[in-house]
Amino acid sequence: MKIHLRKYLVFVVFSFLTVSIAQASLTEELNSILGRSSQKNVKYSVCVINAETGRTVYEHNAHNALIPASNMKVITSAAALRYLGSDFEYKTKIGIQDGDLVILGSGDPMFGDKINDAKYSREPDWILKDILDALKKNKVSSIKNIIVYTGIYDNQLVHPNWSRDELNRDFSAEVCGLNYNDNCISIRLENQNGIVKIFTEPDTSFVTLDNQVKIDRDKDGSFAAYRTNQPNKLKITGICNNKVGPSDVAIEKPAAFFGFVLAEYLIKNEIKITGQFIEKASIDTEGFKQITEFVTPISDPLARCNKDSLNFAAESFMKTIAAYNNPENKNGSWARGSELMGDFIKELGIDDTEFSIDDGSGLSRENLLSSNVLAKVLLDVYKGSNWEVYRDSMAIGGVDGTKFIAENFDDDKYLGKILAKSGTMTGIKSLTGICLTPGGDYIFSIITNRSNWDSQVAIIDIVETVFDEGSKI
Repeated sequence: MKIHLRKYLVFVVFSFLTVSIAQASLTEELNSILGRSSQKNVKYSVCVINAETGRTVYEHNAHNALIPASNMKVITSAAALRYLGSDFEYKTKIGIQDGDLVILGSGDPMFGDKINDAKYSREPDWILKDILDALKKNKVSSIKNIIVYTGIYDNQLVHPNWSRDELNRDFSAEVCGLNYNDNCISIRLENQNGIVKIFTEPDTSFVTLDNQVKIDRDKDGSFAAYRTNQPNKLKITGICNNKVGPSDVAIEKPAAFFGFVLAEYLIKNEIKITGQFIEKASIDTEGFKQITEFVTPISDPLARCNKDSLNFAAESFMKTIAAYNNPENKNGSWARGSELMGDFIKELGIDDTEFSIDDGSGLSRENLLSSNVLAKVLLDVYKGSNWEVYRDSMAIGGVDGTKFIAENFDDDKYLGKILAKSGTMTGIKSLTGICLTPGGDYIFSIITNRSNWDSQVAIIDIVETVFDEGSKI
């Protein structure tokens, strides 16, 4: 018995030494990367955790809070699963009430999202057609008003800390209780016999275009769309050689946008509309007769948020979390979402000096996170029942997702084995994810501020080193 015990103790000591030596090697390698001369002015926060044991195996300023850019979405998407659950569904209901066509908005960010629709092989106008078919099935040939309920979210459509100069950009789209087509229109230009024609998708007169594009066959075509003092009147400037675009541009008043597009479609298909568009923050559903419903599982916006880094999906998650933790499941706001996401982080035993949450996507530079926060949140998901759906939402190194992830980690030994979320803003680069190594799974988070080209290379080197060292254990 003593001999067996001695052998066991020797094995334990040997195993401990092996792990210690491997960790020492990892520390030496990562310190060497961070110590490169080109990195002296870069601010780093780095944390690496053994996912199976929960033990931190490397850290460098891991508790320092930096601007995370789109790594903010790691927190937002994890909080969405935490508060809403993996079985959550957005349900947008359409019905008739006292002769009016009523749309009960759910805040669904995938309502009319082209990329999500393509995944299911849906036609571009499938939502409009479904509503038309439902009206015909119920023998409705005339309606009074189109009424849209948007009260699931508050009436603050634009975050106060987003750049005012970028509100026309697709990544700054307004966030509403009823959204459509990511609250954007797609614009393209064509030179038709010396005249620049502008086309929009959807094809609607909701947006007015001031065409100031010039023709120059000797230059590469490009254009910009600028907002004016009149809502949804855009000034289009630039150069058109032959064809330019398409490019997405954010619109104003999303609920009215969908109501207008729907009205145009119904009138075109011989449904008479005698009233007007009305948006309501509260509504009495007595007498509401549902004729159709649009359902989106949480996995769809989760993938668009994490894999594709769609800001709009993340901001909708933040407001949805808030709405479902408010009385009557309504009035979801950035302020309430921030409070709930902060509570989630503090439940993991993390001090509130390590984070400051301002929006859900990371577009605001008022967001601050430490790499420890990001790694611990991802570890919490990894240890919980929602890991599978979360894992499937992450970008796969060398395969898909944002450019930084899709175009790196494509060597055979890394391909498909590094799952991550990237973040990019001027002077900021971040990457958080997991290495699925032969020696076990390792969670990593790297945030850089005052970032440069060499620090982006360093991020790749750090992740590959974690993978290589993890494979040895």
